[in-house]
Amino acid sequence: MFDPAVPPGGEGKVTLTVRTVGYSGAKQWGAGVFTNDPNFKEISLTLKAFVKPLLTVSPTHVRFDSLPEEIATREVVIKTEISKPLALVPGQFTLGERLTYRIEEMEKGKRFKVVLQTIPGRSEGFNGFLKLKTGYPEKPEIKIWIMGYPSEKRRPT
Repeated sequence: MFDPAVPPGGEGKVTLTVRTVGYSGAKQWGAGVFTNDPNFKEISLTLKAFVKPLLTVSPTHVRFDSLPEEIATREVVIKTEISKPLALVPGQFTLGERLTYRIEEMEKGKRFKVVLQTIPGRSEGFNGFLKLKTGYPEKPEIKIWIMGYPSEKRRPT
């Protein structure tokens, strides 16, 4: 939105809307305003902001590299960055024959740990994901990508 006509020496308004979904941290956006002023045909506007994420997932991808007969464990920490309580509800899990998982609440409504463990006995690699529902309309679902590569290395005893 903008004022279509501004008299010489006058002031006008330009409204910028920035969609911050998918962004976090320090960000910068730019826009150009074209004028009929022969000395300033275009004015560049810069908007700088620090976008606070709704929640953080660390790591977003999990990799297993273990011997087929061992139980390997990986952890993913999920925490909210806002005051509204977070609730995680299990969704789709594509690796039920290869892994188990459990969700542990570390700090009520704020911080969770997802513990993933391999099920021993299978030697081929795998790829899949775990989806968790958040209860946040802005980000209703979290997807954690999971991959596994069997290790053929013998470990020293």
